Amino acid sequence: MKKGIEKTNVMRSLDQKKINYNSHFYADTDAISGVEVAEVLGQNPEQVFKTLVTQAPSKNYYVFLVPVHKELDLKKAAKAVGEKSIAMIKAKELLPLTGYIHGGCSPIGMKKQFKTIINESAQGFETIFFSAGKIGYQVELSLQELQKALRFELCDIICDEA
Repeated sequence: MKKGIEKTNVMRSLDQKKINYNSHFYADTDAISGVEVAEVLGQNPEQVFKTLVTQAPSKNYYVFLVPVHKELDLKKAAKAVGEKSIAMIKAKELLPLTGYIHGGCSPIGMKKQFKTIINESAQGFETIFFSAGKIGYQVELSLQELQKALRFELCDIICDEA
């Protein structure tokens, strides 16, 4: 970790659980979208994941991680969690629900742990990248290490290419 870079709550949580990870800092860049973040970090966008929070008519919330350049397929995602349908929550609902703001949402360290599904493509990489809970910060870890911090399932949840 570079000198002067603060640890996020996600990093502290991983440290507490003695989970191996690498942190990446990009707050000193103009990167906003996930694809731009992947670019400034010199990473394959297939390996950099965004965290999406949804709600079903059952009022249950679900968290999905998909590659930054892909879109969540709401039908596949609903099926993966056994719901008839799901919808993205509104950005203003994110902070009170998860403790995170839009663009800095991490599956680790949410106020409450929700069922989490990671797109199955993550299995093709030694490590994946996702938000460290603050805009400008990413963590990189293997799925094996992530399992120590978070219960998740792997499913095909992205839109098929047109």
